[in-house]
Amino acid sequence: MRLTVIGTGYVGAVHAACMADIGHEVLGVDIDAERIAALTSGRPPFYEPGLSEMLMKAVATGRLRFTTSLAEAAWFADTHFICVGTPQHPTTGAADLRYVEAAVNGLAPYLHDSGYERVLVVGKSTVPVGTAARLAERLQAAAPDAEVAWNPEFLREGCAVQDTLRPERIVVGARSEQAEARLREIYRPLLDAGTPLIGTDLATAELVKLASNSFLATKISFINAMAEICDATGADVLTLAEAMGRDSRIGPRFLAPGLGFGGSCLPKDIRAFTARAEELGRGESVAFLRQIDEINTRQRSRTVDVAQRLVGGSFADRNVAILGAAFKPHSDDIRDSPALAVAEAIRRRGAQVRVHDPEAVDNARSAYPVLQFALDVAKACEQADVVLHLTEWPQYRELDPVALAAVVRTPAMVDARNTLDPTAWCSAGWTLRALGRPRFG
Repeated sequence: MRLTVIGTGYVGAVHAACMADIGHEVLGVDIDAERIAALTSGRPPFYEPGLSEMLMKAVATGRLRFTTSLAEAAWFADTHFICVGTPQHPTTGAADLRYVEAAVNGLAPYLHDSGYERVLVVGKSTVPVGTAARLAERLQAAAPDAEVAWNPEFLREGCAVQDTLRPERIVVGARSEQAEARLREIYRPLLDAGTPLIGTDLATAELVKLASNSFLATKISFINAMAEICDATGADVLTLAEAMGRDSRIGPRFLAPGLGFGGSCLPKDIRAFTARAEELGRGESVAFLRQIDEINTRQRSRTVDVAQRLVGGSFADRNVAILGAAFKPHSDDIRDSPALAVAEAIRRRGAQVRVHDPEAVDNARSAYPVLQFALDVAKACEQADVVLHLTEWPQYRELDPVALAAVVRTPAMVDARNTLDPTAWCSAGWTLRALGRPRFG
């Protein structure tokens, strides 16, 4: 089948490459000419494992190409996926829909004369409930035979290719059997491999993504709230989380205590969900999400305070090494990165801060030019008074604590991700602190 993907950021680039990989002819569309040029040459604009190889293969076969023209998109296919961003509004916390609306408004004038009898515009962007119905009215005013469906994405950065080709579920919100049938045909290779498709209405499809992210955020912040109680009582939050996770009704996933969540989805989505619920007069139904957000943010200041105590109560004239800049491993995404928020807070308290990350240094340097950066861990930790482990890259778990002790000024570590082996580090002479755990060393 032929389809277009409008918006070639994180979601769009992955979706376009994966749809071409399963056999469709795909046209990616974006207003950013430099991004289009990079994608045309097979270079993704961000780091995502497996994407570069898939992109180059799809471009080489001719099944995937890119353009800046919405007119070309309208003539190319009768199915258009909207994959543009919905950032957080800077003052209200609500989702900013300007890019979604611009994509639909830009495409609509070309649909009436595109030659296709039934055009389907499929939203994948995360939007407030009610957006799809409103866009459908606007679209049909310009192209009466056009229909809107909603097909939310559930990608995890670092696993996005796998999540697209082997998803746990596909959700389709549509008003007609024909629209759902077309999406079933598009996703046929995935359905034949066993992926379930859940068909529903537009509003439910919009809510699934926001409800899912809100639940995950709640689970993360819950165990971090328990870490605060553990700090006050001397209990061990890792043992607590393991015991809770053994309960099949709870499960172990997302019960990892530590620095908390960041990135482009969970923080903005729970805030946008709260804002939309208040618009609907149901703010009390999700009022707990504000506290979830507060608990998550508090983990950052708690981490700074733990590190400050390790250096004697003041960061003035102290060297601090930060391991991690991306908001999560296997990504170069620094949007709302807890690691960089901690690094900047420590710098403001008077420390010299040097940051290392396997993939995100360039992005971090552009966003935080006042911080120092190093391309290897030893350089980042040179003469450090304290080291903070803030992004759980596998290579940090594999560090040799004996070798690193020879580089730092003081062997003191804050394991804000609770993934380092305290026995190994303390045996090498380190003092190790972690949120919600007993003191080590």
